[in-house]
Amino acid sequence: MTDNSTAHKSVDYDSQIKRTIPFYDDFHKETIDIIKCIKPDPANWLDTGCGTGTLIEKALPEFPATEFYLCDPSIGMMEQARNKLQKFNKKVQFLNSMQTNEISDEYNEKYDVITAIQSHHYMSVLGRISATKKCYELLKKSGAYITFENTKPLTEEGIAIGKCHWSKFQIKQGRDINVVENHMSRFNEEYFPITVEEHLELLRTAGFKVVELLWFSFMQSGYYCIK
Repeated sequence: MTDNSTAHKSVDYDSQIKRTIPFYDDFHKETIDIIKCIKPDPANWLDTGCGTGTLIEKALPEFPATEFYLCDPSIGMMEQARNKLQKFNKKVQFLNSMQTNEISDEYNEKYDVITAIQSHHYMSVLGRISATKKCYELLKKSGAYITFENTKPLTEEGIAIGKCHWSKFQIKQGRDINVVENHMSRFNEEYFPITVEEHLELLRTAGFKVVELLWFSFMQSGYYCIK
């Protein structure tokens, strides 16, 4: 059992995620780089599903004038993020532990940037729709939304090949084969990926005027959107 939706305990997340998700550091780099193109001087930035706060730790020196807000449904993840970012307490604020679609208007805040990295694929179909709409609502006009998620291939054969490809990556990173097999068994059981086409349609339906594919590798994809 873990203390969050991922396969890793919060205290082990940072050491394990790079061995699990190919190019994980690049997700953060690409997110920061695309925000520099869309919103180079954001006043504020919400990272929902913030995990241990690694993305915002990397973003802080790149956006010195930005105020950052973080939330995650896991109390354990939030504790790790607080510890990691405590020296930046004047620039970083933590919302209560919650899902994206539970962020209420009581915070009375609209954001220039919202990020959701490897977060929403744990939700049901309706939950994901609700979370995406909430991100749209919480953005200022012309605000940027960037999301990365585990992604479902288009065919059953593609799913089998994708799992094989992803498994081989993890084994090369030194993960035990039984651990890898258990991780693959979580597909459509503990997290619920959708295809690239379904991602694009979901984002368009939420109301974004710009919806673009930013990244695709293995069984992960990233998107940037503008309200």
